[in-house]
Amino acid sequence: MGLRIGIAGAGMGGLAAGVALTLAGHSVTICDRFEAPRPLGSGLVLQPVGQRVLDWLGCGSAARALGAPVRVLHGVEARTGAGTLNVRYDRAGKGLSGLGMHRASLFHVLHERLLSLGVSVLPSSNVMGRDGQSLVLADDRRLGPFDLLVDALGAHSPLTPLRSRDLPYGALWTTLQWPETELPADRLTQRYVAAHRMVGVLPIGRMPHDPTPLAAFFWSLKGAEYADWQQQGLIPWKTEILSIWPELAPFVAQVDDPAQMVFARYAHGTLNRPFGDRIVHLGDAFHRASPQLGQGANMALLDALALARALDQAGPKDAPALYARIRRGHVAIYQAASRFLTPQYQSDSRAIAWFRDRIVAPLGRVPPMPRVMAAIAAGIAVPPLGGEPHANGRPVPPPWAMDDGPGEC
Repeated sequence: MGLRIGIAGAGMGGLAAGVALTLAGHSVTICDRFEAPRPLGSGLVLQPVGQRVLDWLGCGSAARALGAPVRVLHGVEARTGAGTLNVRYDRAGKGLSGLGMHRASLFHVLHERLLSLGVSVLPSSNVMGRDGQSLVLADDRRLGPFDLLVDALGAHSPLTPLRSRDLPYGALWTTLQWPETELPADRLTQRYVAAHRMVGVLPIGRMPHDPTPLAAFFWSLKGAEYADWQQQGLIPWKTEILSIWPELAPFVAQVDDPAQMVFARYAHGTLNRPFGDRIVHLGDAFHRASPQLGQGANMALLDALALARALDQAGPKDAPALYARIRRGHVAIYQAASRFLTPQYQSDSRAIAWFRDRIVAPLGRVPPMPRVMAAIAAGIAVPPLGGEPHANGRPVPPPWAMDDGPGEC
Protein backbone atom coordinates (compact mmCIF):
# COMPACT_ATOMS: atom_id res chain seq x y z
CA MET A 1 0.00 0.00 0.00
CA GLY A 2 1.36 3.43 -0.96
CA LEU A 3 2.28 6.14 1.52
CA ARG A 4 1.04 9.71 1.81
CA ILE A 5 4.12 11.84 1.14
CA GLY A 6 4.38 15.61 1.46
CA ILE A 7 7.10 17.30 -0.61
CA ALA A 8 8.10 20.86 0.28
CA GLY A 9 9.58 22.61 -2.74
CA ALA A 10 9.00 22.35 -6.49
CA GLY A 11 12.55 22.73 -7.74
CA MET A 12 14.35 20.03 -9.72
CA GLY A 13 14.69 17.73 -6.71
CA GLY A 14 11.11 18.19 -5.56
CA LEU A 15 9.63 17.57 -9.00
CA ALA A 16 11.87 14.55 -9.61
CA ALA A 17 10.92 13.12 -6.22
CA GLY A 18 7.26 13.68 -7.04
CA VAL A 19 7.58 11.74 -10.29
CA ALA A 20 9.67 8.91 -8.80
CA LEU A 21 7.43 8.45 -5.77
CA THR A 22 4.23 8.60 -7.82
CA LEU A 23 5.61 5.96 -10.18
CA ALA A 24 6.35 3.85 -7.11
CA GLY A 25 2.68 3.95 -6.12
CA HIS A 26 2.71 6.60 -3.41
CA SER A 27 0.25 9.50 -3.00
CA VAL A 28 2.23 12.71 -3.38
CA THR A 29 1.44 16.31 -2.41
CA ILE A 30 3.91 19.00 -3.57
CA CYS A 31 3.76 22.57 -2.32
CA ASP A 32 5.73 25.61 -3.47
CA ARG A 33 5.92 29.23 -2.35
CA PHE A 34 5.46 30.79 -5.79
CA GLU A 35 2.08 31.59 -7.33
CA ALA A 36 3.03 29.28 -10.18
CA PRO A 37 5.88 26.76 -10.16
CA ARG A 38 8.99 28.19 -11.83
CA PRO A 39 12.74 27.54 -11.92
CA LEU A 40 15.53 29.83 -10.80
CA GLY A 41 18.84 30.27 -12.63
CA SER A 42 20.31 29.98 -16.11
CA GLY A 43 22.09 26.98 -17.58
CA LEU A 44 23.39 23.67 -16.32
CA VAL A 45 25.04 20.50 -17.57
CA LEU A 46 22.94 17.42 -17.09
CA GLN A 47 25.56 14.71 -16.73
CA PRO A 48 25.13 11.19 -18.16
CA VAL A 49 24.10 9.87 -14.75
CA GLY A 50 21.40 12.54 -14.48
CA GLN A 51 20.17 11.74 -17.98
CA ARG A 52 19.76 8.10 -16.98
CA VAL A 53 17.65 9.15 -14.02
CA LEU A 54 15.43 11.13 -16.39
CA ASP A 55 15.18 8.06 -18.62
CA TRP A 56 13.98 6.07 -15.62
CA LEU A 57 11.46 8.80 -14.78
CA GLY A 58 10.16 8.69 -18.34
CA CYS A 59 11.30 12.08 -19.61
CA GLY A 60 14.84 11.56 -20.92
CA SER A 61 13.89 11.92 -24.59
CA ALA A 62 11.96 15.12 -23.88
CA ALA A 63 15.03 16.57 -22.16
CA ARG A 64 17.35 15.64 -25.02
CA ALA A 65 14.98 17.28 -27.49
CA LEU A 66 15.47 20.61 -25.69
CA GLY A 67 19.11 20.33 -24.62
CA ALA A 68 22.42 20.61 -26.46
CA PRO A 69 24.94 17.74 -26.39
CA VAL A 70 28.11 18.72 -24.54
CA ARG A 71 30.92 16.37 -25.51
CA VAL A 72 33.94 18.27 -24.17
CA LEU A 73 34.77 20.46 -21.16
CA HIS A 74 37.61 22.73 -22.28
CA GLY A 75 39.53 25.48 -20.48
CA VAL A 76 42.64 27.52 -21.28
CA GLU A 77 44.82 29.90 -19.27
CA ALA A 78 44.26 33.14 -21.16
CA ARG A 79 47.74 34.63 -20.80
CA THR A 80 49.84 31.55 -21.55
CA GLY A 81 47.47 29.58 -23.78
CA ALA A 82 48.18 26.52 -21.66
CA GLY A 83 45.48 23.86 -21.71
CA THR A 84 44.08 23.63 -18.19
CA LEU A 85 40.94 21.57 -18.65
CA ASN A 86 40.22 19.00 -21.35
CA VAL A 87 37.60 16.41 -20.44
CA ARG A 88 36.03 14.29 -23.18
CA TYR A 89 32.99 12.39 -22.01
CA ASP A 90 33.43 9.49 -24.44
CA ARG A 91 36.59 8.50 -22.59
CA ALA A 92 34.33 7.35 -19.75
CA GLY A 93 32.15 5.29 -22.07
CA LYS A 94 31.19 5.07 -25.72
CA GLY A 95 28.52 7.56 -26.68
CA LEU A 96 28.51 9.43 -23.37
CA SER A 97 27.99 13.18 -23.36
CA GLY A 98 26.70 15.87 -21.10
CA LEU A 99 23.51 17.76 -21.93
CA GLY A 100 23.51 21.54 -21.71
CA MET A 101 20.07 22.77 -20.68
CA HIS A 102 18.36 25.92 -19.54
CA ARG A 103 16.96 25.34 -16.08
CA ALA A 104 13.54 26.37 -17.36
CA SER A 105 13.67 23.61 -19.97
CA LEU A 106 14.58 20.92 -17.45
CA PHE A 107 11.91 22.25 -15.13
CA HIS A 108 9.38 22.10 -17.98
CA VAL A 109 10.24 18.49 -18.75
CA LEU A 110 9.88 17.36 -15.13
CA HIS A 111 6.74 19.42 -14.53
CA GLU A 112 5.02 18.09 -17.64
CA ARG A 113 5.90 14.54 -16.62
CA LEU A 114 4.45 15.18 -13.17
CA LEU A 115 1.23 16.55 -14.66
CA SER A 116 0.97 13.52 -16.95
CA LEU A 117 0.83 11.38 -13.80
CA GLY A 118 -2.06 13.41 -12.42
CA VAL A 119 -0.03 15.28 -9.80
CA SER A 120 -0.06 19.07 -9.55
CA VAL A 121 1.83 21.56 -7.40
CA LEU A 122 0.04 23.54 -4.69
CA PRO A 123 1.06 27.19 -5.33
CA SER A 124 1.42 30.04 -2.83
CA SER A 125 2.27 27.55 -0.10
CA ASN A 126 5.28 28.98 1.69
CA VAL A 127 6.54 26.34 4.12
CA MET A 128 7.87 27.79 7.37
CA GLY A 129 8.34 24.62 9.41
CA ARG A 130 6.78 21.36 10.49
CA ASP A 131 4.34 20.35 13.18
CA GLY A 132 4.74 16.64 13.64
CA GLN A 133 4.00 15.14 10.24
CA SER A 134 2.31 18.27 8.89
CA LEU A 135 3.89 21.16 7.02
CA VAL A 136 3.31 24.60 8.56
CA LEU A 137 2.68 27.36 6.00
CA ALA A 138 3.30 31.10 6.32
CA ASP A 139 -0.41 31.82 6.74
CA ASP A 140 -0.46 29.30 9.63
CA ARG A 141 -2.26 26.68 7.57
CA ARG A 142 -1.28 23.04 7.99
CA LEU A 143 -0.77 20.54 5.19
CA GLY A 144 -0.95 16.93 6.26
CA PRO A 145 -0.46 14.84 8.20
CA PHE A 146 1.80 12.74 5.96
CA ASP A 147 3.49 9.41 6.46
CA LEU A 148 6.75 10.99 5.26
CA LEU A 149 7.97 14.55 4.67
CA VAL A 150 10.48 15.44 1.94
CA ASP A 151 12.45 18.67 2.27
CA ALA A 152 13.31 19.90 -1.24
CA LEU A 153 13.30 23.59 -0.33
CA GLY A 154 16.92 24.20 -1.23
CA ALA A 155 19.81 25.87 0.52
CA HIS A 156 17.73 28.15 2.73
CA SER A 157 15.13 25.61 3.74
CA PRO A 158 13.61 26.23 7.19
CA LEU A 159 13.38 22.45 7.57
CA THR A 160 17.06 21.59 7.19
CA PRO A 161 19.71 21.78 9.91
CA LEU A 162 22.37 22.31 7.22
CA ARG A 163 24.64 25.28 7.90
CA SER A 164 26.87 25.75 4.88
CA ARG A 165 30.04 27.82 4.52
CA ASP A 166 29.79 30.69 2.05
CA LEU A 167 32.61 30.83 -0.49
CA PRO A 168 34.37 34.08 -1.39
CA TYR A 169 33.64 33.66 -5.09
CA GLY A 170 30.36 33.32 -6.91
CA ALA A 171 29.50 34.09 -10.52
CA LEU A 172 27.44 36.34 -12.74
CA TRP A 173 25.17 34.38 -15.06
CA THR A 174 22.90 35.21 -17.95
CA THR A 175 21.19 33.52 -20.90
CA LEU A 176 22.06 34.74 -24.39
CA GLN A 177 21.31 33.68 -27.94
CA TRP A 178 24.00 31.47 -29.46
CA PRO A 179 25.46 33.79 -32.13
CA GLU A 180 27.43 33.25 -35.31
CA THR A 181 30.73 32.19 -33.78
CA GLU A 182 33.65 29.85 -34.30
CA LEU A 183 33.29 28.51 -30.77
CA PRO A 184 32.28 24.82 -30.83
CA ALA A 185 28.59 24.33 -30.06
CA ASP A 186 29.23 21.02 -28.30
CA ARG A 187 31.62 22.28 -25.60
CA LEU A 188 31.68 24.06 -22.31
CA THR A 189 34.48 26.52 -23.07
CA GLN A 190 36.29 28.61 -20.45
CA ARG A 191 39.21 31.02 -20.13
CA TYR A 192 41.10 31.76 -16.91
CA VAL A 193 43.52 34.34 -15.60
CA ALA A 194 45.30 32.49 -12.79
CA ALA A 195 42.35 31.54 -10.56
CA HIS A 196 40.92 35.01 -9.91
CA ARG A 197 39.28 35.45 -13.31
CA MET A 198 37.10 32.97 -15.18
CA VAL A 199 34.72 33.48 -18.08
CA GLY A 200 32.81 30.75 -19.84
CA VAL A 201 30.17 29.84 -22.39
CA LEU A 202 27.90 26.80 -22.30
CA PRO A 203 25.48 25.76 -25.09
CA ILE A 204 22.13 25.06 -23.43
CA GLY A 205 19.82 24.10 -26.28
CA ARG A 206 16.50 25.88 -26.49
CA MET A 207 13.44 26.83 -24.50
CA PRO A 208 10.15 24.95 -24.90
CA HIS A 209 8.18 26.21 -27.93
CA ASP A 210 11.13 28.34 -29.20
CA PRO A 211 13.76 27.00 -31.63
CA THR A 212 16.34 29.73 -30.85
CA PRO A 213 19.65 28.14 -29.71
CA LEU A 214 20.83 29.57 -26.41
CA ALA A 215 24.03 29.95 -24.40
CA ALA A 216 24.69 30.35 -20.70
CA PHE A 217 27.35 33.01 -20.20
CA PHE A 218 29.14 33.36 -16.86
CA TRP A 219 31.83 35.46 -15.19
CA SER A 220 33.51 34.59 -11.90
CA LEU A 221 33.22 37.33 -9.28
CA LYS A 222 33.80 37.75 -5.57
CA GLY A 223 30.69 38.34 -3.52
CA ALA A 224 32.41 41.32 -1.90
CA GLU A 225 32.96 42.88 -5.35
CA TYR A 226 29.42 42.54 -6.64
CA ALA A 227 28.23 45.96 -5.46
CA ASP A 228 31.24 47.65 -7.09
CA TRP A 229 30.57 45.75 -10.32
CA GLN A 230 26.98 47.03 -10.34
CA GLN A 231 28.18 50.62 -9.86
CA GLN A 232 30.99 50.71 -12.41
CA GLY A 233 28.86 50.10 -15.49
CA LEU A 234 29.35 47.60 -18.28
CA ILE A 235 32.11 49.22 -20.34
CA PRO A 236 35.09 48.41 -18.05
CA TRP A 237 33.76 44.89 -17.53
CA LYS A 238 33.27 44.23 -21.24
CA THR A 239 36.72 45.65 -21.97
CA GLU A 240 38.30 43.24 -19.49
CA ILE A 241 36.41 40.26 -20.92
CA LEU A 242 37.46 41.04 -24.48
CA SER A 243 41.07 41.54 -23.41
CA ILE A 244 40.96 38.01 -22.03
CA TRP A 245 38.95 36.45 -24.86
CA PRO A 246 38.27 38.59 -27.97
CA GLU A 247 36.19 35.84 -29.59
CA LEU A 248 33.44 36.52 -27.04
CA ALA A 249 32.50 39.81 -28.73
CA PRO A 250 29.20 38.50 -30.23
CA PHE A 251 28.20 37.18 -26.82
CA VAL A 252 29.20 40.27 -24.84
CA ALA A 253 27.42 42.53 -27.34
CA GLN A 254 24.10 41.06 -26.22
CA VAL A 255 24.55 42.34 -22.65
CA ASP A 256 23.36 45.95 -22.51
CA ASP A 257 21.99 46.15 -18.97
CA PRO A 258 23.66 45.03 -15.71
CA ALA A 259 20.29 43.63 -14.65
CA GLN A 260 20.72 40.91 -17.29
CA MET A 261 23.49 39.40 -15.17
CA VAL A 262 22.28 37.53 -12.09
CA PHE A 263 24.78 36.97 -9.29
CA ALA A 264 24.87 33.46 -7.81
CA ARG A 265 26.56 32.96 -4.44
CA TYR A 266 28.24 29.63 -3.78
CA ALA A 267 28.68 27.64 -0.59
CA HIS A 268 29.90 24.25 0.62
CA GLY A 269 28.17 22.11 3.20
CA THR A 270 26.81 18.60 3.74
CA LEU A 271 24.46 17.03 6.26
CA ASN A 272 26.02 13.99 7.88
CA ARG A 273 22.49 12.84 8.71
CA PRO A 274 20.14 13.97 5.91
CA PHE A 275 17.04 12.69 7.66
CA GLY A 276 15.08 12.90 10.88
CA ASP A 277 11.95 11.31 12.25
CA ARG A 278 9.96 10.58 9.07
CA ILE A 279 11.60 13.42 7.13
CA VAL A 280 14.37 13.40 4.51
CA HIS A 281 16.36 16.26 3.01
CA LEU A 282 17.42 16.21 -0.64
CA GLY A 283 19.18 18.46 -3.11
CA ASP A 284 20.65 21.66 -1.67
CA ALA A 285 18.88 21.01 1.63
CA PHE A 286 21.20 17.96 1.92
CA HIS A 287 24.41 19.08 0.20
CA ARG A 288 25.70 22.34 -1.27
CA ALA A 289 28.75 22.84 -3.47
CA SER A 290 30.11 25.25 -6.05
CA PRO A 291 29.24 24.25 -9.64
CA GLN A 292 32.81 23.42 -10.69
CA LEU A 293 31.89 19.76 -11.23
CA GLY A 294 28.51 20.56 -12.77
CA GLN A 295 26.76 18.12 -10.46
CA GLY A 296 24.06 20.19 -8.72
CA ALA A 297 20.94 19.13 -10.62
CA ASN A 298 22.32 15.62 -11.09
CA MET A 299 22.77 15.15 -7.35
CA ALA A 300 19.19 16.24 -6.71
CA LEU A 301 17.89 13.80 -9.33
CA LEU A 302 19.91 10.99 -7.77
CA ASP A 303 18.62 11.89 -4.31
CA ALA A 304 15.05 11.64 -5.57
CA LEU A 305 15.65 8.25 -7.14
CA ALA A 306 17.49 6.98 -4.06
CA LEU A 307 14.53 7.92 -1.88
CA ALA A 308 12.14 6.00 -4.12
CA ARG A 309 14.48 2.99 -4.00
CA ALA A 310 14.73 3.18 -0.21
CA LEU A 311 10.95 3.28 0.17
CA ASP A 312 10.71 0.26 -2.10
CA GLN A 313 12.69 -1.67 0.49
CA ALA A 314 11.66 -0.18 3.84
CA GLY A 315 8.76 1.56 5.54
CA PRO A 316 8.56 5.28 6.36
CA LYS A 317 10.34 4.77 9.68
CA ASP A 318 13.43 2.98 8.32
CA ALA A 319 13.59 4.29 4.72
CA PRO A 320 15.14 7.68 5.61
CA ALA A 321 18.23 6.05 7.13
CA LEU A 322 18.47 3.66 4.19
CA TYR A 323 18.23 6.61 1.79
CA ALA A 324 21.16 8.24 3.58
CA ARG A 325 23.25 5.08 3.32
CA ILE A 326 22.47 4.67 -0.38
CA ARG A 327 23.71 8.19 -1.14
CA ARG A 328 26.47 8.63 1.45
CA GLY A 329 29.50 7.46 -0.54
CA HIS A 330 28.69 9.26 -3.79
CA VAL A 331 27.85 12.53 -2.04
CA ALA A 332 31.00 12.39 0.10
CA ILE A 333 33.30 11.78 -2.87
CA TYR A 334 31.82 14.55 -4.99
CA GLN A 335 31.72 17.06 -2.14
CA ALA A 336 35.40 16.34 -1.46
CA ALA A 337 36.23 16.72 -5.16
CA SER A 338 34.40 20.04 -5.26
CA ARG A 339 36.33 21.33 -2.24
CA PHE A 340 39.59 20.30 -3.93
CA LEU A 341 38.82 21.75 -7.36
CA THR A 342 37.02 25.00 -6.51
CA PRO A 343 40.11 26.96 -5.35
CA GLN A 344 41.89 25.95 -8.56
CA TYR A 345 39.37 27.99 -10.56
CA GLN A 346 38.03 30.52 -8.06
CA SER A 347 40.55 31.89 -5.60
CA ASP A 348 43.19 34.59 -5.17
CA SER A 349 45.99 32.06 -4.82
CA ARG A 350 48.58 32.20 -7.59
CA ALA A 351 50.27 29.17 -6.06
CA ILE A 352 47.12 27.08 -6.49
CA ALA A 353 46.73 28.30 -10.08
CA TRP A 354 50.38 27.36 -10.75
CA PHE A 355 49.75 23.92 -9.22
CA ARG A 356 46.69 23.52 -11.47
CA ASP A 357 48.53 24.46 -14.66
CA ARG A 358 51.92 22.83 -13.98
CA ILE A 359 50.95 19.72 -12.02
CA VAL A 360 47.25 18.85 -12.25
CA ALA A 361 46.75 19.60 -15.96
CA PRO A 362 49.81 17.62 -17.19
CA LEU A 363 48.93 14.69 -14.94
CA GLY A 364 45.44 14.77 -16.41
CA ARG A 365 46.88 13.86 -19.81
CA VAL A 366 48.63 10.72 -18.54
CA PRO A 367 46.60 7.47 -18.76
CA PRO A 368 44.40 6.47 -17.04
CA MET A 369 43.65 10.03 -15.85
CA PRO A 370 41.70 11.14 -18.97
CA ARG A 371 39.26 8.28 -18.36
CA VAL A 372 39.14 8.97 -14.61
CA MET A 373 38.45 12.67 -15.15
CA ALA A 374 35.72 11.88 -17.66
CA ALA A 375 34.11 9.46 -15.20
CA ILE A 376 34.20 12.12 -12.48
CA ALA A 377 32.51 14.65 -14.78
CA ALA A 378 29.94 12.08 -15.91
CA GLY A 379 28.97 11.39 -12.30
CA ILE A 380 29.98 7.74 -12.38
CA ALA A 381 33.40 7.76 -10.70
CA VAL A 382 31.77 5.90 -7.82
CA PRO A 383 28.37 4.14 -7.79
CA PRO A 384 25.75 6.89 -7.32
CA LEU A 385 23.40 4.55 -5.47
CA GLY A 386 26.07 2.31 -4.04
CA GLY A 387 25.94 3.06 -0.36
CA GLU A 388 23.66 0.09 0.32
CA PRO A 389 23.79 -2.12 -2.78
CA HIS A 390 21.95 -5.04 -1.19
CA ALA A 391 19.77 -3.41 1.43
CA ASN A 392 17.39 -5.87 3.02
CA GLY A 393 18.59 -8.50 0.56
CA ARG A 394 17.41 -6.55 -2.50
CA PRO A 395 19.82 -4.97 -4.99
CA VAL A 396 19.92 -1.25 -5.66
CA PRO A 397 21.17 -1.07 -9.27
CA PRO A 398 23.06 1.99 -10.50
CA PRO A 399 21.14 4.38 -12.77
CA TRP A 400 23.06 3.34 -15.90
CA ALA A 401 21.84 -0.24 -15.41
CA MET A 402 18.20 0.57 -14.68
CA ASP A 403 16.43 -1.57 -17.21
CA ASP A 404 13.64 -2.24 -14.74
CA GLY A 405 12.43 1.35 -14.51
CA PRO A 406 9.28 2.77 -16.07
CA GLY A 407 11.19 4.14 -19.06
CA GLU A 408 9.88 6.58 -21.63
CA CYS A 409 6.20 7.35 -21.75
